[in-house]
Amino acid sequence: MAVSFRSYSSTSPEATRALRGSKSSNTQCERHLRSELWRLGVRFRKNVSNLPGRPDIVIHRARIVVFCDGDFWHGRLWSKRKVKLQKGSNSSYWIAKIEGNIIRDKRDTRLLKKLGWNVIRLWESSILANTQAIAEGIAKAASVRSNLVSRAS
Repeated sequence: MAVSFRSYSSTSPEATRALRGSKSSNTQCERHLRSELWRLGVRFRKNVSNLPGRPDIVIHRARIVVFCDGDFWHGRLWSKRKVKLQKGSNSSYWIAKIEGNIIRDKRDTRLLKKLGWNVIRLWESSILANTQAIAEGIAKAASVRSNLVSRAS
């Protein structure tokens, strides 16, 4: 069951401006991860719009998609964050918005897996804390998957 937040609105012009200013692509964690992947020789495409969820990084050869999920927008530690949001202003809007994002993320992951993609979802704070190790893990997965995909052809 999809949760719709569209019937809600922000409580102030400041909140509206903050929402509009929030980036959906080319965030700091994406830039760091892409830079490290490129340094490791992993070639990819950015924000591929014809795939479900418009993945942040797509490694076609290995059939891997990577999402760099923002901690707030995608509900990291959701049970704790939800309690905190319930105490704030316009809580119904924020809770519906983030729960809608969580549901959409799960749906997109399911669709991509059905299409034969390996889906990697990473939290923004994890990327920023461990960029090199995460990139190395993705590079290794891409190498293994590329070999498997080319053998199957």
